[in-house]
Amino acid sequence: QVQLVESGGGLVQPGGSLRLSCAASGFSFSSKVMRWYRQPPGKEREWVATITTTGGDTTYADSMKGRFTISRNNAKNTVYLEMNSLKPEDTAVYYCNAIVALREYWGQGTQVTVSS
Repeated sequence: QVQLVESGGGLVQPGGSLRLSCAASGFSFSSKVMRWYRQPPGKEREWVATITTTGGDTTYADSMKGRFTISRNNAKNTVYLEMNSLKPEDTAVYYCNAIVALREYWGQGTQVTVSS
């Protein structure tokens, strides 16, 4: 079955960096667009970034542009989110997302807390 497993979250000081990973299995990873979302405490889930199947095209939410980088390794069935210059407002649970056979799949999420 389709599985998405996020990792790499944690506590980081403002201005710091983290690299999140999402390991995928149960589907043809290299043929699927992948996305990252996040859900800040008390708020709705929001889109963060998208990467095409080959990684040749990426798009970002405005507040993440220039600070976050989405990438993928199709040989490892893994998508990444490199986050730099982190701010307290980046505190959230981060999820990766895939649409497989018209159904949307989510991982369990990884907590990112930005605080001094």
